[in-house]
Amino acid sequence: MNEFGYLPTGLLAKINGPEDLKKLSFDELKYLAEEVRDYITFVVSKNGGHLAPSLGTVELIIALLYVYNPPKDKIIFDVGHQAYAYKILTDRKDKFVTLRKRGGISGFLRRSESQYDFFGAGHASTSLSAACGALCAREILGEDYRVVAVIGDGALTGGLAYEGLNNAGALGKEILVILNDNKMSISKNVGALSKYLTYLITHPKYRKLKEEIWELTGRLSHIGRHVRTFARKFEDSLKNMIVPSILFEEFGFNYYGPIDGHNIKELVKILKEIKDINLPKFLHIITVKGKGYRPAEDNSCKYHGVGRFDLESGEVILCEKPTFTDIFGASIAEFAEKDEKIVAITAAMKTGCGLNMFASRFPERFFDVGIAEEHAVVFGSSLALSGLKSVVAIYSTFLQRAYDCIIHDAALQKAPVIFAVDRAGIVGEDGPTHHGIFDISYLRPIPNIIITAPRNGNELRNLLYTALYNSEYPFFIRYPRTYTEEFDITSGPQKIPLGCWEILKRGTGNIAILAVGSMVNPSLEASNILENEGISATVVNCRFIKPMDEKILEEILKTSKYVFTIEEGSIIGGFGAGISEFSDKNGFSSARIIKIGITDNFVEHGSREELLELLGLTTSGIAEKIRNTILKGGA
Repeated sequence: MNEFGYLPTGLLAKINGPEDLKKLSFDELKYLAEEVRDYITFVVSKNGGHLAPSLGTVELIIALLYVYNPPKDKIIFDVGHQAYAYKILTDRKDKFVTLRKRGGISGFLRRSESQYDFFGAGHASTSLSAACGALCAREILGEDYRVVAVIGDGALTGGLAYEGLNNAGALGKEILVILNDNKMSISKNVGALSKYLTYLITHPKYRKLKEEIWELTGRLSHIGRHVRTFARKFEDSLKNMIVPSILFEEFGFNYYGPIDGHNIKELVKILKEIKDINLPKFLHIITVKGKGYRPAEDNSCKYHGVGRFDLESGEVILCEKPTFTDIFGASIAEFAEKDEKIVAITAAMKTGCGLNMFASRFPERFFDVGIAEEHAVVFGSSLALSGLKSVVAIYSTFLQRAYDCIIHDAALQKAPVIFAVDRAGIVGEDGPTHHGIFDISYLRPIPNIIITAPRNGNELRNLLYTALYNSEYPFFIRYPRTYTEEFDITSGPQKIPLGCWEILKRGTGNIAILAVGSMVNPSLEASNILENEGISATVVNCRFIKPMDEKILEEILKTSKYVFTIEEGSIIGGFGAGISEFSDKNGFSSARIIKIGITDNFVEHGSREELLELLGLTTSGIAEKIRNTILKGGA
């Protein structure tokens, strides 16, 4: 029994690893799939998580574990949110109730979590490159294991996937790539004819006959070449009337499918038949995202990554307060209503980045480019240089993938593109692959850019308005995954002077708090606590990280003994580092600068509130750090 009072029963109760699964009949495997689905749905309803993707891969994972032998064989998933069933059926069945909880198992694959997780993944399109590494290591070390890469759920829209596909095909070594096609990538075609054709071309007798004919035609001198050319073209034409094989065969793969990805018996059969083909193989399966849970089937986008929800009705448990994402979405739609030059771009995150309203109202000005952040940045920069007001909305953690393009294609050319950097800071349960804690550090050294962080919804709206109508440079607005108290859409938006900070409170002592974005309000509240203890501090809303308000900063450095910088990001190269650099450059030696933020570590998963408390980035945590510093050093 666990904290939810839920104990897996039936067949699932008897499964403690892949070896137990291999003992079951196909009818039993079918029942097992239903039990695994119920378990996944129950736990995600309590903890939140990536429901729809994992429900769609249950039969595939059962079939893979039935035919292959991990951890010896390397099964590599593209983005671990497809792999909940894999966690349950390998060695984490009893721990699955701790999914995404602090101290519990991750929502993604992690090497440190299990011997079955060969390669961790939180970002998309990495599986094929990782699989290439595994198969080359196998050849070099003379080892004997299979390599399987499972890609899908949109990951094949990422350019990195094709780099890996190209490399794997060119190597010509035994590897299996499985495309989980759930209508998020390549279109489907499941029918009796395509099933029969797949059976035909995988049957040993067909392969043997094909090889003998190929050898025979090779002996027929000049005419044999013509026969071979005609035969190849005829086979390709026949198959491509039915299946989209030609793309993958051009990459050097033998293509099989498409087949029903929810038919375990059929999956096992095809996996066994192609297992010993010593060539690059590509198996195309068709699945239903959200399979087995009607609300998720009907709205797979909503249940892709979902918070807690009512299991019976499927209703998501929401907070009534608007999030920064909500306010960004409302604001860009508001401005676009009056300005036809405003366009929005996102990388497969229309809902996550709050662009549903914009996409619905202005479809001709909305571009979802798929999981292709580099393309999004270059595309957005070109739109901006062409005279449009281009807004690129990407999570902070995913923007890391486009770093070269930010420098080369946006900043170097002074493209006035606007970046809505969502999920900046601690995101919570998705953990270290998704925390947006490095954007200040990796953006700040780049010339020709503006970096901002709003303290509330009103300031987010005003910064977006400022970026649209008062900037000639790439303009970054970073905001967290949380709610905001202050937002009034009835008031007109205001331009904020570039580089302008805001003094929220004047202290009577020699202490200053320079806070950024989400840390401004907790810092202000902390100063009020300290005020009651006789510690008076000036509090500044440093909404512009770059450029800084040098006038206010010089005043602070001249008059303060202690300057505390507070940021929800890495302190290595972060905002506080920028304050220290300015102080050193301009000879301000009297002020002691104390940086409060995230130290040189990856932050584990847990609720946002838990993690901020652990990091000391709450009101009480900030007050305690300032208090301890003052008491130790003497005011």
